[in-house]
Amino acid sequence: MTNMYNRKSKTSDIATMKPLDPEEFRRQGHLVVDFLADYYKNVDKYSVRSQVEPGYLKDRLPNSAPNEPEPIEQILHDVQNDIVPGLTHWQSPNYFAYFPSSGSIAGFLGEMLSTGFNVVGFNWMSSPAATELESIVMDWLGKMLQLPSEFLFSGGGGGVLQGTTCEAILCTMVAARDRVLKKIGRENINKLVVYGSDQTHSALQKAAQIAGINPSNFRAVATSRATEFGLTAEAFRAQVESDVESGLVPLFLCATIGTTSSTAVDPLGPLCSVAKEFKIWVHVDAAYAGSACICPEYRHFLDGVENADSFSFNAHKWFLTTLDCCCLWVKDPSALVKALSTYPEYLRNKASDEKSVIDYKDWQITLSRRFRSLKLWLVIRSYGVANLRKFLRSHIKMAKNFEGLIGMDKRFEVVVPRNFATVCFRISPIEISGNHQIVSKELAANNINAKLLETINESGKIYMTHAVIGGVYVMRFAVGATLTENRHVILAWKVVQEHANALLNSS
Repeated sequence: MTNMYNRKSKTSDIATMKPLDPEEFRRQGHLVVDFLADYYKNVDKYSVRSQVEPGYLKDRLPNSAPNEPEPIEQILHDVQNDIVPGLTHWQSPNYFAYFPSSGSIAGFLGEMLSTGFNVVGFNWMSSPAATELESIVMDWLGKMLQLPSEFLFSGGGGGVLQGTTCEAILCTMVAARDRVLKKIGRENINKLVVYGSDQTHSALQKAAQIAGINPSNFRAVATSRATEFGLTAEAFRAQVESDVESGLVPLFLCATIGTTSSTAVDPLGPLCSVAKEFKIWVHVDAAYAGSACICPEYRHFLDGVENADSFSFNAHKWFLTTLDCCCLWVKDPSALVKALSTYPEYLRNKASDEKSVIDYKDWQITLSRRFRSLKLWLVIRSYGVANLRKFLRSHIKMAKNFEGLIGMDKRFEVVVPRNFATVCFRISPIEISGNHQIVSKELAANNINAKLLETINESGKIYMTHAVIGGVYVMRFAVGATLTENRHVILAWKVVQEHANALLNSS
């Protein structure tokens, strides 16, 4: 098969270019699939964290775009030589950083179909299948999580696929904001108060900024080791009552199931009771841990969600669905629509006018939207609920094994209880020798653990990230990459021990 570009006749290239020629697409598509298959076959051989220096790519690529076409073979060659070295390999079996972004064949193929159809599903009319499949899949998933019927379309609520948790929080906050301002007047927006804990993801503060909440009215309520860094109803109530006494209006609480730093869990039941008393919108952010709650033995972490107003989790984290795919359910879809809807003449159509369909453009920030439900549908159908549970449980078991390995080395300690598949640990301050009259032993421990993590990541053998919880620097070991097996966990522990030996001996 000849290349779609005729090198001998450069003038004719532009005139005869066929960007969607089916046979050329087939040829190039096979090359890309082969490239990615080889990448996954060898992904464990790469340094997990990219080892390049800032600005590395500028020296490798031309300083202007090519005037003439270049063949896919050359482009893929350059991807291998120039792009791959600058990747941090999130799909490596030795990746234990942040939270997982698990991939799968079904997720990739669903993404390929979505991209291939390339529909822009802003309303039902623009592609009915995109809207209707999303509604069906969101009810499927809601039932897998045993969400109360009020969150499902079948029960008067409904679900929508956002890009990320940041978008889900912003959309629900704007809905809550407009609902309250309608009662108290838009001129009183500076009285609205938003609540989370000091462990809540920074997405909450960002959403508050965008939604126009006065920065001085953002509350990050303190948590402590005594409550495993969960937000207590008592602390929440005390802050709310103080704000009410000051003439402010409590608006929005973001409760977290599986915080970013330590996977702490906020107690939904007690928090929702306080919120209900003060008419506060409760959003439950289960971005990471929501996936595990399809397993009956972890569903109790969602107890109390029946009294929340909205709930979200990221299928693109630990649910094999690839970025981006944040699942958001609301009890009152009309609150979203009232806050986010616009209806220009060029989008008018009979189905929308008759309100017989869902127009998802009114459930999100942007107008345009991707056919995300296709990949989620493929994942659920390709693996089934039983295998998805098995996948999640295997990672939790590996994390338990890693926790057990830590327990056999007296130099290390697990800092907070493990709830899911993330272990927060460190070299114990007891192991820190030397003169600590200038700095405390805890600060010295923080410093040496930070140094240990950096040397481990520089080795390229494994990749972990850190958190500071209650002033304590911890290394986070998050199991969740699709290709990870227990042998990788055992290898990771050996890497940690080797670097700890070298560091402690030298200090």
